[in-house]
Amino acid sequence: MFYSIDLFFLVIISSKEVVIMCTSFYIDSLDPKASFKIRDYLCKELSPVIKENRPIVFICIGSDRSTGDALGPLIGEKIKFLNKNNIFVYGTLEETVHARNLKETVKIIKSKHKKPFIIAIDACLGAVDNVGHVLIEKRPLKPGIALNKNLPEVGDLSILGIVNISGSLEFMVLQNTRLYTVMLLANAISNGIHHCILKSVGFKKNILDSTLENIL
Repeated sequence: MFYSIDLFFLVIISSKEVVIMCTSFYIDSLDPKASFKIRDYLCKELSPVIKENRPIVFICIGSDRSTGDALGPLIGEKIKFLNKNNIFVYGTLEETVHARNLKETVKIIKSKHKKPFIIAIDACLGAVDNVGHVLIEKRPLKPGIALNKNLPEVGDLSILGIVNISGSLEFMVLQNTRLYTVMLLANAISNGIHHCILKSVGFKKNILDSTLENIL
C-alpha cells in the first residue's frame, strides 16, 4: 500500500501517459485506514475554505448505466445527507451529472452559490497496479478523458477513483468493471468525506438527524 502527500508518479489514462507533478494524495482503497487518511487530507485542504465561509460543493460525475462509470453517482448517493449548512451535493443515483448535462450543472452551481469551492469526483482508468486506488489532486478534473470526450474542466479539487485498466475499448472496460472494486472506492471516498465534514464543520446533530431520515 502506498500513501504520500507530496507525490510524483505516473498514471495511465485512455492509453496516454499522464505525469502528475503536483501536491497530490494517493492511497489504496483496501488500506484499513483509507477513509481516515482521506479525511485528514481533505480537512487540511478545506480548512481555509471553511474559515472563509465559502460554500463547499461536491459534484459527483458519472452514470448509473455503466458499472465503472457509476462511482460518482454512488458517492453522491452516500453523501447526499450532508446537503445542508453550506455543503451542497450534485450528482446522485436519482439525478446523475454526466456528459450531457455537466456544462449546465456547473453553470447552475456558479449562479446559485457565491464563490463556491467545488470538489469534482469521477471514475478513471489507469495502470493495472493502480486499480482500486484513490487519487486526490489540487487541480480541476478533466472528465471524459477515458472516453475521449471533450468536456470542460471542473472543480478546485478533484477526486478520482481508478476503477479498471486503461487500453483499448474503454467504453467496454467501464461496462465490464467489477462492482466490488467500485463499491470499495465509493465507501472509502464517501466515508472520508463524511468524517471530514463531521470533523471540520461539526454539525453532529444535523448529521445524526439526516442519517436517521435516510434510514427511515
